[in-house]
Amino acid sequence: MDGRRTTKVSKYLSAHLRHRPGRIGIVLDEHGWVEIDALLRAAAEHGFPFTRAELDHVVAVNDKQRFAVEGPLIRACQGHTVEVDLRLPEAEPPAYLYHGTVARSLDAIRAEGLCAMTRHDVHLSPDRETAAHVGARRGRPVVISVDAGAMHRAGHVFRVSDNGVWLTSSVPPQFLRFPR
Repeated sequence: MDGRRTTKVSKYLSAHLRHRPGRIGIVLDEHGWVEIDALLRAAAEHGFPFTRAELDHVVAVNDKQRFAVEGPLIRACQGHTVEVDLRLPEAEPPAYLYHGTVARSLDAIRAEGLCAMTRHDVHLSPDRETAAHVGARRGRPVVISVDAGAMHRAGHVFRVSDNGVWLTSSVPPQFLRFPR
């Protein structure tokens, strides 16, 4: 499977397992799972056929490990805009987590903090390198440090997804440290 096809299938999975399952007629269960066979049939019926081997390849090589497979089921690990309960337990975060963004977003972030926007949670990275990679999707990345330890002590709840992305409902501005 070439790189372009891998990317296309990955983006298709993200779109339909995180944002628009109904667009192809699949229904996620309350925890975000759908039967793989139903997904493959729906994709084929809606003009984007791919095989189980291609799906398995995308799940295995995805650099962010966006998808989880359990037996006959698949789901996205986080980033949903549709209502799901991923049943992620609360977790104590490391002292600092990181958020990648771009310079044009900094004024709003300084004023409002980090907000989930259309997603369920704010996504935070465990290291600067990952955050820079995330921020680079929209341009030259800027990495913001989040004083997660102080947030946790102040009562903010954190969860960590299966692929190591830290999730919280929002990050108020006082817990953000901006690069100079």
